[in-house]
Amino acid sequence: MSVTTTDPIADMLTRIRNAINVQKNEVSLPHSNIKEAVARSLQANGFLQSVNVTDLSVGKQMHIVINPESENARITEIKRLSKPGRRVYSNAREMPTVKRGRGIIIVSTSKGLMTGTEAKQAGLGGELIASIY
Repeated sequence: MSVTTTDPIADMLTRIRNAINVQKNEVSLPHSNIKEAVARSLQANGFLQSVNVTDLSVGKQMHIVINPESENARITEIKRLSKPGRRVYSNAREMPTVKRGRGIIIVSTSKGLMTGTEAKQAGLGGELIASIY
């Protein structure tokens, strides 16, 4: 059975959101470079515990630990901003903030994926991928 989706980032964010809603602390999903970059950005900003990529006989799989079993999830809200049918872009001066700086925006820039504050400091705009709080 083939599992394909038109928006793999939205699928990843939905799997994380659903796991948090049912008090699961980890999730496994098919690997792609963009999904790994988003997950590593979330890990670097303290929203995820760990991200591991394993080689399978066919393809790779990504295993995300959202939080330790003894703690609550650090993600309250996770939302996809730019969708395949409607892309959302922002320049560096008009980069949005989430909850007055307590959350982050993940931006795809010409220098790679980074948070909104990093993009603003570098003077780069780009496509708004997701907002996390």
